[in-house]
Amino acid sequence: MSQLFTPAKVGPYSLKHRVAMAPLTRMRADAGDQPSALMAEYYGQRASEGGLIVSEASFIAKGGNGYLGAPGIYADSQIPAWKKITDAVHAKGGRIFLQLWHVGRQSHTEFQENGAAPGAPSALPFEGVVHTSQGWVPTSPARALETGEIEALIGAYRDATARALAAGFDGVEVHAANGYLLDQFLQDGSNQRTDAYGGSVENRSRFLLAAVRAAGEVIGMDRVAVRIGPSGSFGGMHDSNPEALFGYLAAQLNALKLAYLHVIEPRVKGSDIDASQDQNPVAAQFIRKHYQGTIMAAGGFTPASAEAIVAAGDADIVAFGRDFIANPDLPARIQGHRPLTPYNRDTFYGGNAAGYTDYPFYAQAQAA
Repeated sequence: MSQLFTPAKVGPYSLKHRVAMAPLTRMRADAGDQPSALMAEYYGQRASEGGLIVSEASFIAKGGNGYLGAPGIYADSQIPAWKKITDAVHAKGGRIFLQLWHVGRQSHTEFQENGAAPGAPSALPFEGVVHTSQGWVPTSPARALETGEIEALIGAYRDATARALAAGFDGVEVHAANGYLLDQFLQDGSNQRTDAYGGSVENRSRFLLAAVRAAGEVIGMDRVAVRIGPSGSFGGMHDSNPEALFGYLAAQLNALKLAYLHVIEPRVKGSDIDASQDQNPVAAQFIRKHYQGTIMAAGGFTPASAEAIVAAGDADIVAFGRDFIANPDLPARIQGHRPLTPYNRDTFYGGNAAGYTDYPFYAQAQAA
């Protein structure tokens, strides 16, 4: 793994290796959408000297949630709990970015003020499920956001970034993939607006680019990242011309000099994440034509395929998800060619320490 364990740059930071921890929704927050002590233990376990962690998606506004147990970054009262997490990562010499999130139409009236309909670019039906106090249930029908509401949400991204900075995060990642709000605005299968935020590729990209610039005003553009999913279908996503859309978007983001651009491979399709692992990565390869900065690739990578994409120059960093869940010392295991502990999908979402903080380090597994 000669390529994965060479230095890399992320904005102002120097990483010692290129194995990053992907953002992973785990739904272990406390009441009030507060990050829990268990979360601090979990992130601290997975931190590594000179390595990068991207936090789980954290919603920027109260109505932006669709998963009970996900943490928020919409209130100042959440800052101290997040600070415990950043302290745990920094104590091991790691770096951590906070992923900023709004689910848009992938929500439920339970999460909305006065039981209102979730906000989206357009009031279009789609099939999806969310996690509420009643368990996994269908999403509630969405309504189209007013133009003024979009402008208020841009401010919410700015405010959430300020809270992330106060909590000690090294940067923020704006989540614009997986069929959530910003992705819904990007793709014309979910955006049928006729105002300044709909229609052309330029208009559909306007919300995301404004949110990114708002975050950069607070923390510096070189500490802002963006996650996109070209040709991703999760959340009912589709676009009539994804190459034009994501080519334009990548060029615009390239000009902003981000910390990195996080690209999800389309071989990952919702819960069916094992079926297409043998498909070659195509999204990062396409984006590289339009983006010259640091690219982080994610989606079904093995150590060997991660090494290959870095060696090819299509990505600079590779984010691992499921294997990082089950292997808190994943970078060391990959570097040492050690076997990986298998993950238990049944404990991915919600619950307690089981399947969360009880996975062993390699030395512990050998001693058992």
